[in-house]
Amino acid sequence: QVQLVESGGGLVQAGGSLRLSCAYSGRTFGYDIGWFRQAPGKGREFVGGTTWSSETPYYADSVKGRFAISRDKAKNTDYLQMNSLKSEDTAVYYCARSRELIPAGEVRAHDEYDDWGQGTQVTVSS
Repeated sequence: QVQLVESGGGLVQAGGSLRLSCAYSGRTFGYDIGWFRQAPGKGREFVGGTTWSSETPYYADSVKGRFAISRDKAKNTDYLQMNSLKSEDTAVYYCARSRELIPAGEVRAHDEYDDWGQGTQVTVSS
């Protein structure tokens, strides 16, 4: 079993920054932790993830260069630092654990994740 809890969302002006946290407990070793977002009326979109093996982050093209994922292993927490925010970044942001143990590559599809947090709202005003 695993539990994931996101925090850190809020309202920010365009061009600003926010840092989201994803605190997890339970079985996460050997799984990727991913970040997704869902805007109103849209599907769940991959934002970024961290490989289980090398703990290397990988990103969607839409956020590459603006967002950065980091990990505090002592706290079992991943962070999503979001800079240069745009109105189109407005969404509920989720973190999730991959379904597959020891995935062979990057896990970018939402249906490859089984366990999700409750989400945190990010609103970027223009």
